[in-house]
Amino acid sequence: MRDDDPHTRLVSQIKGLLRARGLSEEEVVALASGIPRKWERFSDVALLPASSFRNGWDSHCDEELWTSVATALGAKRLGRAGEIEGQMRESTVEMLLGEEDWVVRRESGVDYGYNLTKCMFSAGNINERRRMGEMVAEGEVVLDLYAGIGYYSLPILVHSRVGHVHCCEWNPNAIKALESNLEANGVSSRCTVHFGDNLVTTAVLEGVADRVLLGLLPTSQGSYAVAMRSLSRDGGVLHIHGIAPSKDHFSWAEEVIDFLGTIDTGRRIEAGSPIRVKSYAPHWDHVVLDVSVR
Repeated sequence: MRDDDPHTRLVSQIKGLLRARGLSEEEVVALASGIPRKWERFSDVALLPASSFRNGWDSHCDEELWTSVATALGAKRLGRAGEIEGQMRESTVEMLLGEEDWVVRRESGVDYGYNLTKCMFSAGNINERRRMGEMVAEGEVVLDLYAGIGYYSLPILVHSRVGHVHCCEWNPNAIKALESNLEANGVSSRCTVHFGDNLVTTAVLEGVADRVLLGLLPTSQGSYAVAMRSLSRDGGVLHIHGIAPSKDHFSWAEEVIDFLGTIDTGRRIEAGSPIRVKSYAPHWDHVVLDVSVR
């Protein structure tokens, strides 16, 4: 491993700090297992995995340590990831260095700004975000039932000639970020934000959409009926996200199609092959299914 490898540099710097604090070599080696091997680096932030600097590190974690970690990683701010919690899918990132938690990720020409400690962002969804920006036809009306900070709506607005996008979201922190992002990317004039439960806010959107995004994990089944009602009389496309066994995406897809068929028996419902977005958990994948409804 090269000396200028970021992980090598991080381990060397932190071990040196621990030795300078009088720890024995045995203690340093024992603690070294808590130094992360990977992290996310964007803007001026390094985001460490949730397991970083745990198990015996409590008495050693202070501003000097976090400053050393950030310096080794070429960052000014440092965060540690947590679990995504609650119905509103809220982030539990802990800021370790730096008080300001507003960050901006630039991806494929789109700026995504959000509060790191309040909203989630999955870097692994990059290909799906890019795909959404490439497939919407000119003049289409799109309904995003779980818009968040604009994960899928922003690429559509920035990279396509979409007619209008309706974004539904009930998390006030995500709404704040979404509205800021629409302004920052210069696309707010082609988007309407509907704040609240999409089972309620979509009452005025019946029959308006050519395309509906259902990006909630682990399932958006509770809004399948809303999605079907929101499609135009001529039909359209549903992009349904979910969690499927890694070795059997098709069984999940069949269940989705069967369920949609119970909602509207008068329309023809067809789907292509499920698309793998990323790994979700051991033996489970995040997948998306493009469903044509006519």
